[in-house]
Amino acid sequence: MSEALHVRRVAARVFRCPLDVPVVTSFGIMRDRPMVLVEAEDRSGARGWGEAWCNFPAVGAEHRARLVDSVLAPLATARPFAAPDDAFRHLTAATEVLALQSAEPGPFAQAIAGVDVALWDLAARRAGRPLWQLLDPGGSPTVGVYASGLNPDAPEKLADAKRREGFTAFKLKVGFGPGRDVANLGALRAALGDGARLMVDANQGWDLDAARAMLPRLAPFALDWLEEPLRADRPWREWLALKAETGIALAAGENLAGDAAFDAALASGALGVVQPDLAKWGGLSGCLKVARRIRAAGLRYCPHYLGGGIGLLASAHLLAAAGGEGLLEIDANPNPLRSLLCGPLARVADGRATLADAPGLGIEPDLAALQRFAAPH
Repeated sequence: MSEALHVRRVAARVFRCPLDVPVVTSFGIMRDRPMVLVEAEDRSGARGWGEAWCNFPAVGAEHRARLVDSVLAPLATARPFAAPDDAFRHLTAATEVLALQSAEPGPFAQAIAGVDVALWDLAARRAGRPLWQLLDPGGSPTVGVYASGLNPDAPEKLADAKRREGFTAFKLKVGFGPGRDVANLGALRAALGDGARLMVDANQGWDLDAARAMLPRLAPFALDWLEEPLRADRPWREWLALKAETGIALAAGENLAGDAAFDAALASGALGVVQPDLAKWGGLSGCLKVARRIRAAGLRYCPHYLGGGIGLLASAHLLAAAGGEGLLEIDANPNPLRSLLCGPLARVADGRATLADAPGLGIEPDLAALQRFAAPH
């Protein structure tokens, strides 16, 4: 990028969409869907959009938005930057001690990630190029996708609806007791057939003994991967012990943050699928480098994402730039904050979606349509 970024304004908005059917995980329940939308504007009036992770705790969205407005906006507008990754490094370095002092490295990383995505969208719009192409001119706009977030209550019904929309791969939430988990997998196989790709996500719900006990019960279902069977802070030797007892690839990464953590994960040899979440840590600046290291290690890069449409689009552009055989996670549950903003990702055919050739993320948020979900912060 030849022209420096002169950011004159950064602002965050909070939106919340109530749910008729809560999203259930092994560790908690989401009763509404939040979104922190980040806007960055340069001195010429060009704008870019980003999103920060904010699903938990329930008050998390308002807190992240306040961090953007009160801490990051003054830093982002105080000086020019050579490129978005220059701003990412500066924002990270300038808030490291504050994040330690407040014991909140996660919320700070998530707020920085939202700003980072907005700056990359802004840079791509100024360049007149789709974001994936700005990140890697050799990339492709078409990515594989899968339907995630299948809850433990009659998941086959939602999965069948997504199959009819064009999805060919599906991820079930497990960790609700062996009998219930296995019955749900059986119902999914019966509804979707042997050709469908199935994955399961335990959301850190088991210890090593419980995970080991589940392996033979999962084996008949030909799973693509087993996600977070153990807590993200468990030593890699436990993950390796689990890997030694199964042919199912182990997946993790959404709860890792920082280059050192991902390097340790790759060096461990425990994972077959690595899943950074760009809205939780790194944005595009951090996660593109990690995605390339994942691919260089011969592993599958499958970006984790559960939020609104802007972060989902950014994840898709990142996967398109990184390449490989990875799949983009698309939540199967109703969420207007996703569907109003995800553009071409709403159209899936044969398990794939194709990004638009418009500049940046390829969408301009309709703030008027979103206003009914606006929440004060």
